Amino acid sequence: MNRLLATLAFLLFGTSCLMAQSAQGDGPHSQLIIRGVTLINGNGAPPQGPIDIVVEGNTITQIQVVGYPGVPINEAKRPKLKPGGKELDCSGMYLMPGFVDMHTHIGGVSQGAEPDYVFKLWLAHGVTTAREVGGRSADWSLDLKRKSAKNQIVAPRLFSYTVFGQTSEGLNPLNDIPITTPEQARTWVRANAKAGADGIKFFGAEPEIMAAALDENKKLGLGSACHHAQLSVARWNVLHSARAGLTSMEHWYGLPEALFDDRTVQDYPLDYNYQNEQHRFEEAGKLWAQAAKPYSEHWNKVMNELLELGFTLDPTFNIYEASRDLHRARRAEWHEDYTLPSLWEFYQPSKISHGSYWHDWGTEQEVAWRENYRLWMTFVNEYKNRGGRVTAGSDSGFIFQLYGFAFIRELELLREAGFHPLEVIRSASLNGAEALGMGDKIGSVSIGKWADFVIVDANPLKNLKVLYGTGAVKLTEDNTVIREGGVKYTIKDGIVYDAKALLAEVKAMVAAEKAKKGFEIKQPGN
Repeated sequence: MNRLLATLAFLLFGTSCLMAQSAQGDGPHSQLIIRGVTLINGNGAPPQGPIDIVVEGNTITQIQVVGYPGVPINEAKRPKLKPGGKELDCSGMYLMPGFVDMHTHIGGVSQGAEPDYVFKLWLAHGVTTAREVGGRSADWSLDLKRKSAKNQIVAPRLFSYTVFGQTSEGLNPLNDIPITTPEQARTWVRANAKAGADGIKFFGAEPEIMAAALDENKKLGLGSACHHAQLSVARWNVLHSARAGLTSMEHWYGLPEALFDDRTVQDYPLDYNYQNEQHRFEEAGKLWAQAAKPYSEHWNKVMNELLELGFTLDPTFNIYEASRDLHRARRAEWHEDYTLPSLWEFYQPSKISHGSYWHDWGTEQEVAWRENYRLWMTFVNEYKNRGGRVTAGSDSGFIFQLYGFAFIRELELLREAGFHPLEVIRSASLNGAEALGMGDKIGSVSIGKWADFVIVDANPLKNLKVLYGTGAVKLTEDNTVIREGGVKYTIKDGIVYDAKALLAEVKAMVAAEKAKKGFEIKQPGN
């Protein structure tokens, strides 16, 4: 259909016709010229523009400075449009490399969130690459990965990290026998690589099993991530993992434990039960206060060793933000139009839904979590300052965090942690690409790299909120309240997606579900 429309447009209007974009995507093209943008490269360089960018197929072939701000562009300097090519007039807009979300789950059965819903929300917020760290099954995730790579579905580029020990039809080397020996761990790791996975997501295991699995995975050259769950972290923290070959950590569990200098286990209350989500998350909010003080000898020692190992931090600040401000997270304005009824119900206080720990959450818990964040952010910002790699991940689908929107919130929280906005964009793009071993293909806007872009009609460095699908509130000179921004175009592999059209489809999807169920969002207890 897109090719037919392109042919008709050529016959009627010529090669330079700007076709209306759609949620289904337009392209890739033999030649696409993006005209007049201000470029935020993703490598930390300051903005520059106006610039014309030439793409052929899915590859950047030319980046041409065409003038100066406030001065008419010299048309003679502009790249020439070839027969069959297409122009996209983005004069006055800002272009960044496509975003890389390093902690994702492609929906979930409990949440009632299917891939089409999730993918459109991601793309609508500029996410062109997503690392899934655990999905419904390895077969399911790898099938979506293959379809996305061929652009058979509207989706970001996918990297699949299988949960350690997970079995499925195509990955069951031990015939459902639990992994209890180092050799079984190695067998599973080899099978995971053979199945086509990009890496492994760990939660922890016996030390000898973790060591064997990470060693085998490292030999195979695959990536790894770990959420150091409390059930295993007393004997295997972040330092143990990094020394054994782990390439990145999720969240922050296991890092305060590595920073302990006057204890070996968290100060658990004696009636603590890990299966009680209120216990689990309330006590987690007190953990950083038990670690070594910032810039102390032990604190510096741990940081320096992680830096020497080339370790990557993927903090996912946003996913725990409700812990420090429940009302804000619960009343985020996008829930009304973009959160599915099933997802809203999953978020509600519950003793059996993971992350729905609002049994008795109050001021004291939020104050503790705010201090937790202060100490956590201090470590992450200093890690970045000393040359460590920090990436951006959202872990959406839990704790009132919605796909796409939560990724932009993660960028705001990196800014709060002390990152310059240019450092924020680098974490969201080039750092993620490099952590995935794809820094030569994606993550910055350079000749020879793939054409993954985010284009917005307002300056995201001045206000990251313009990247939200709902935009940023602004008062005009004539005292009119408007919404500024919202990603305009997301380009993945040279295919141009209308980000606002993607959001409109999600909004219609949610409205249909609400109508079918007679559902309206209500606050708990009402």
